[in-house]
Amino acid sequence: MAKTRKGARPLPIRFAADRRGATAVEFALVAAPFLLLLFALLELGMVSLVSITLENAVLDESRKIRTGQIQSTTVTASGFKDGVCGQMSWLTSRCDGALSIDVRSFTTFGPSQTAFKAARPAVPCWDTGGPGSVVLVRAYYTWPLITPLMQTGLQSADGKRVITAATAFANEPYTDTTVAPSC
Repeated sequence: MAKTRKGARPLPIRFAADRRGATAVEFALVAAPFLLLLFALLELGMVSLVSITLENAVLDESRKIRTGQIQSTTVTASGFKDGVCGQMSWLTSRCDGALSIDVRSFTTFGPSQTAFKAARPAVPCWDTGGPGSVVLVRAYYTWPLITPLMQTGLQSADGKRVITAATAFANEPYTDTTVAPSC
């Protein structure tokens, strides 16, 4: 049996009473939730930034459809997609693989409202219409989520968020030829 000095407390009691390092323990308890919230806030900011950038890029490139610039040239869906990616210059390295474009034309705005609310099509369409056609342009950008809490709250599929931007407009009367919708 170990000898103790008169008045000395046993080791377990001394350990429980010791206050050195209490700040480090408190920091360890608070640091993980704080860092998780910080990373979630940064990721939410990135999702918002991508959403705003995509919306502006789709609006800018769609103007070329509205004015007939794309119809008068041989620009294809991939060319339009490259134009949108060019507008999103800070994401160009991954934009090509993460972006899909769906462009449909209608004779009136009625059917376009139903298509506007519809889910992402399995097969994208490329129909820019003709003069006076109503055109719906939708872009879908797949953004990977990293923060675990954001994956459960924001994910659309497979730990990724599908960011959507859309615009609907009537083409300007740039020629006298009408074109029927093809898809």
